[in-house]
Amino acid sequence: MSETELSVICKNCGSEVSPYVTECPYCGARMRKRAPKLERRGDALEPRQSRRRGALRRRRAETSSGPFRPYATLTVILGSAVLLLLQKATGSAIESFGGLVVPFEDQWWRYLSAPFAYLDVGYLFVVAIGLALFASGLERRLGTPATALLLVACGSLGMLAAAGIANAQGDFEVIAGGNGMALGALAAWFAIQRAETREAIDADYDAVGVLVAAAVLLALPLFESTADPFAGLAGAAVGGLAGLAASALRHE
Repeated sequence: MSETELSVICKNCGSEVSPYVTECPYCGARMRKRAPKLERRGDALEPRQSRRRGALRRRRAETSSGPFRPYATLTVILGSAVLLLLQKATGSAIESFGGLVVPFEDQWWRYLSAPFAYLDVGYLFVVAIGLALFASGLERRLGTPATALLLVACGSLGMLAAAGIANAQGDFEVIAGGNGMALGALAAWFAIQRAETREAIDADYDAVGVLVAAAVLLALPLFESTADPFAGLAGAAVGGLAGLAASALRHE
């Protein structure tokens, strides 16, 4: 074994231990689920690198080679902000700037425009924070075109589900905002992140922070009249499925 193998710090007792063990020899704390497979390289035994971890390291090396700009995420946030400013400046109703009106008639384009329409700055601010946290990380992994398509799909399919349920209940309401996009980005990011860190010694994210962000986004309909809970849940489902599919394809 090489002299540099003692490179992992036990979170329980703070001791420096070998990354090839499953439990800390000093305090017995669990370090990882299973010990890595070893292979002989020359006269030394070294851990066999899994394809997932190797791909993760290569991807991080590639993305760190130059500046990263989340164009899709910025376009969604800035485009929504511009629409909100125009709506406030003209004093027009949100229906004139893309809001989805239920009962739905024949303006199918509102399914695409409604996720970008907002009634007030507070709603946009919360969604923008969610997109900045999760959509940008998603864009770093999937690229700008795929992320843009995913955000639009989460938002529009969320609106489609919300309108369908509202129509079935005979409600009259206006649905708008990107809670479906933000929850879809969170779900997709979480699915990919979990797949990347499944075999890591410690997780590369704050699970409590993710849960708090999800809870805030899910609670938006309680405070915003145009935010629909079914749009958020449908967007999260679309994003989660897309994240699982992307993880499986990247693993293959």
